[in-house]
Amino acid sequence: MDKLKYEKELSAKGYKYICGVDEVGRGPLAGPVVCAAVVMPLDDVIEGVDDSKKVSPKKREVLSKEILKRAISYNICRIEADEIDRMNILEATKLCMKRAVEELEIKPDFVLTDGNMTLDIEIPQKSIVKGDSLSYSIGAASIAAKVFRDNLMDEYDAVYPEYGFKKHKGYGTALHIQAIKDNGLTPIHRRSFTKKWQ
Repeated sequence: MDKLKYEKELSAKGYKYICGVDEVGRGPLAGPVVCAAVVMPLDDVIEGVDDSKKVSPKKREVLSKEILKRAISYNICRIEADEIDRMNILEATKLCMKRAVEELEIKPDFVLTDGNMTLDIEIPQKSIVKGDSLSYSIGAASIAAKVFRDNLMDEYDAVYPEYGFKKHKGYGTALHIQAIKDNGLTPIHRRSFTKKWQ
């Protein structure tokens, strides 16, 4: 399967800076939602770029460094738990993706997003279901976002060691739910996601 199919089609139509966008962290009970926007060179493709969930943590770290080093332009944006609570996770994710794109140093002329989200941007865009597996640019964004968020949750693990953030990254595992019941909520917990344990 050619992961550059969408990019090649757009290139053939004259689009030069094609941006891939993806998010990570819509489902967790704690921590931010993180979005990455990347414009990758299409003549210098990194082997192994795929949906971040299909790549081992160790390999993701290596790929992420390479992606950020080779990117023509990249931006990583986060929206914190309190803002997610204020606006709901869908709106927070859309806003995060929009900011990630709009704050790129090089303005893209086409945007590919993962899933079925339409962003409130002036730039032409296309959303691709399972885009992180089907598009090189979106796959690169998914790895950059995942590594950034995982590292952030590892830092929170040091601040709140009793919650096990390093293990579950804020997702609602049995270990995490028990920790909430035992210790209550931290400032990084999403109140709208954790009502039943408040």
